[in-house]
Amino acid sequence: MSDQKEGTITREVRGHVLLIGIQRTAKRNAFTWTMLSELSAAYTEYERDPDLRCAVLFGHGDHFTSGLDLADVAPKVKAGQSFIPENAIDPWALYGKARTKPLLCAVRGYCMTVGIELSLAADIIIAASDARFLQIEIKRGIYPFGGATIRMVQAAGWGNAMRYLLTGDEISASEAYRIGLVQEVTEPGRELTRALEIAETVSLQAPLGVQATLASARTAINKGVEAESRELLPRVTKLMDTEDAKEGLMAMLEKRQGNFKGK
Repeated sequence: MSDQKEGTITREVRGHVLLIGIQRTAKRNAFTWTMLSELSAAYTEYERDPDLRCAVLFGHGDHFTSGLDLADVAPKVKAGQSFIPENAIDPWALYGKARTKPLLCAVRGYCMTVGIELSLAADIIIAASDARFLQIEIKRGIYPFGGATIRMVQAAGWGNAMRYLLTGDEISASEAYRIGLVQEVTEPGRELTRALEIAETVSLQAPLGVQATLASARTAINKGVEAESRELLPRVTKLMDTEDAKEGLMAMLEKRQGNFKGK
């Protein structure tokens, strides 16, 4: 993957897992407008490919991302432009279609502003011990508009979120783990390997069951527990009629890993 050009989003398929890489190492992987559009395209390709069951987002080099290249992006944001094509997936799950399949983030070095918000929009975050999280919009006269005001509160609680959203102070990897922003901390250089290990485990599970789990949890968060309570039995009833459910039962009886097809 090191031969990829600067200022792009890389893709690599490993089995049923898609690795999506942020590649602009000379600028600490700061996003240009084109890169934002490419990221949306990569998420959309992942969503639409039935052979891909899990994805991992990571940054090439020593950093996840230093955020937006404001000189390139800010004028377009101010003009109200959107980098998300119609019917494409929004990586921040705010302004367009949301993905239905799982995604992990492998974070090291700088993870700034929209990088934190990308991570919070994912499902599992693995951070290297050298990861440094900075939500510094408050220091620039604006505020986080990519989801941090919503999801950091959900992940870390009101007080922990406001402690950093209102100050712009740096969050270390250990502090991010303590307040629930990340799920595991590894030594630097192992974060991607660990994220890939988990992604491969997820990809072995029944794809329809995985997607139903995500949908159930998201409905509970977005619409409330009562709304999702009404969907629990209908969801599982549909799954019980699938080929994968039958395979899951046979795998249990035969004491083996299920061979799931997503059908």
